[in-house]
Amino acid sequence: MFAAYAARIDRDQPLNGLELGERPAPEARPGWTTVTVKAASLNHHDLWSLRGVGLAEDKLPMILGCDAAGIDEDGREVVLHSVIGQSGHGVGPDEPRSLLTERYQGAFAERVTVPSWNVLPKPKDLTFAEAACLPTAWLTAYRMLFTNAGVRPGDSVLVQGAGGGVATAAIVLGKAAGLKVYATSRDEAKRRRAVELGAAEAFEPGARLPHRVDAVMETVGAATWSHSVKSLRPGGTVVISGATSGDRPSHAELTRIFFLELKVVGSTMGSKDELEDLLAFCAHTGVRPVIDRTLPLDRAREGFEQLAGGDLFGKIVLTV
Repeated sequence: MFAAYAARIDRDQPLNGLELGERPAPEARPGWTTVTVKAASLNHHDLWSLRGVGLAEDKLPMILGCDAAGIDEDGREVVLHSVIGQSGHGVGPDEPRSLLTERYQGAFAERVTVPSWNVLPKPKDLTFAEAACLPTAWLTAYRMLFTNAGVRPGDSVLVQGAGGGVATAAIVLGKAAGLKVYATSRDEAKRRRAVELGAAEAFEPGARLPHRVDAVMETVGAATWSHSVKSLRPGGTVVISGATSGDRPSHAELTRIFFLELKVVGSTMGSKDELEDLLAFCAHTGVRPVIDRTLPLDRAREGFEQLAGGDLFGKIVLTV
């Protein structure tokens, strides 16, 4: 079957390790289900895999792609939950949790096999492309906002780095949930787009906000960390799920954190139950993932190049 896969690890030039071509079809295994992929979406996780982060060389070649929607063996339209081993279903009792493509072949292919527990029904109101955007970036944003930040309608939130998948999701979900959302971006066009999606205002990174916020959604890391902490009201919460600009800020703002009793909460992905809630939320409210572009699988390299260059707003979807 045709697939996009990591053939080698290159930490400096990750796209050098990306190959497109034929790979063996997945084999049946007890407790697992094979899904015919209709759409799959790119994540920064795929680029990190090509750098060898979370992917060992002895696992190569590895089909990439942890987010997908398609049709299962019984003809049902489904969405995949990307965290393998979290439940204990389909894996050994001592196996640690992992994301699809860290241990098992991924979804940038015609077919993918996952534990049956990891398959959820796709709401009929969502297209395959829309559903394929949800399991990583949108689920991460959902958990950041509603589980780890604990914000409620009427609260205010700052989203750093508008344009990325998680940040875009946080803006849309926050607006739909009745939050007052502020956003930042270095790019003027992305700031305008953030406002169109529901942000009350969008600012350049580091700009002073109209008032301090209840929570900050942080995925940028070192470049925005100081601003994130300074933007919080006393007792506020910064939730961090990534550090695309690095994980060692020059100013950790420790004094401000303890003096104002701020909370710093780490957040990674989300549970199957949260993904089920997110799917229902999108179906019932009409909220839809923001898709930058859709490409056929055989043009996956274009999507990877765009993701690596940061020239996007929302998700890149590959169709099979």
